[in-house]
Order: sequence, then structure tokens, then C-alpha cells
Amino acid sequence: MRVFCRECGERGRITKTQRFSLDTSDLYCQCTDAECGHCWVMQMSYSRQLSPSAKTTTQLALQLLRQLPKENRQFILDGLQQA
Repeated sequence: MRVFCRECGERGRITKTQRFSLDTSDLYCQCTDAECGHCWVMQMSYSRQLSPSAKTTTQLALQLLRQLPKENRQFILDGLQQA
């Protein structure tokens, strides 16, 4: 992601990110032009989805199951067989 200084138009660098939620962050920025030296905070937020995630609920569930200890995984699989 590129940011630009609104004072001189040069590229800026993101020096710090403060995340408030999955959808909103503050980006602390600094101009790369040493003569300018402008520092600012930008807010970045999620706006909308253009296409759905390729990861389906089934794929996400399988990933979570693989991360569980073996005995917990077997407990869940046994419960699914009873249903």
C-alpha cells in the first residue's frame, strides 16, 4: 500500500499501525522527503466485499479440526457420527 504526503506529494512511509478491530486501523505515517518532515495519521477501514472468500465454511472447519489435539478431534468426530 502506498501513502503520499498531502503537503508535498512525496511518498510516505507507514511507521506504525494501531488496529482497533478487524475492519479499522490507524496508520501513523511520515513523509520520506527529509526537507518536508510531515507526519500524519490516516485511518484505514474495510468498505465492502467485491467477491466472497474462496475458503468455505467446510474448509475453515477442517483447518480448525486439524489444529485441535488428537483426543479433542476424535471427540468431535464421534459426536458427528452420532448425529
